[in-house]
Amino acid sequence: MIEQNAAMASAQRIWGLMYRHLALFRRSWPRLLELAYWPVLQMCIWGFTASFLATRNGSPAALAGGALLGGVLLWEVSLRSQMGMSITFLEEIWSRNLGHVFVSPLRPFELVAALIGMSAIRMLAGVIPAALLAWALYAFNLFALGPVLVLFFVNLMVMGWAVALAVVSLILRHGAGAEALAWSVLFGLTPFAAVFYPVSVLPVWLQPVAFAVPASHVFEGMRAALLDGTIAWDQLGWAAVLNVAWLVGAAVLFAAQFQVARKNGALLSIGE
Repeated sequence: MIEQNAAMASAQRIWGLMYRHLALFRRSWPRLLELAYWPVLQMCIWGFTASFLATRNGSPAALAGGALLGGVLLWEVSLRSQMGMSITFLEEIWSRNLGHVFVSPLRPFELVAALIGMSAIRMLAGVIPAALLAWALYAFNLFALGPVLVLFFVNLMVMGWAVALAVVSLILRHGAGAEALAWSVLFGLTPFAAVFYPVSVLPVWLQPVAFAVPASHVFEGMRAALLDGTIAWDQLGWAAVLNVAWLVGAAVLFAAQFQVARKNGALLSIGE
């Protein structure tokens, strides 16, 4: 009974922090618009590019259009997951609320759980409109991939969370000087994530770097599913293993930096 009550209290604290951020969206249409703005804009740009490629009848480029749209949509899953988690944490800093949060009984893992919950909500609010737009304008149905799409989503979300947790750790360590990483880190990984092209087109010496990125295996699997109709279970397996390693590494980094920030009083002064 005691353990059950403790679990319920923990869930209430996580929900309380999430509700604080959800309440910001209730009467702020600019915040709601921002969630879908970039995914929809990306889909418009790359969708018209794919439509142009589709006019090249008989060319390999015509076959690449669907893979291009799929890459754009799935990469937004990882981007929105990472940025949703990072920005939610930054909003605590910008509102000078981080110190107040940890005066409460909230524990570090509950903060991370709330950030992950908000990340998932923000990701869905951004990606679903873009997926509907792809279906309406370009007749591309990402959900035609079938149940394996869930595995693609989960792997990309977990990678986004791992990167975001590392970014949060660096913000705890370096303060406002590291805030720009919330928008730039995952974009910097794009060349190695094989979003728009297979890993084989990279220089040989860069391919091991790409294969160390979980997303590259997801997108290799996506192209196999779209172009060949096969499910590359080996690629999904590698993505899952790498995601576990990335997430464990990010969690260790966060735990270390959180303890340093607590001892140095950075939880109260960060952002000032």
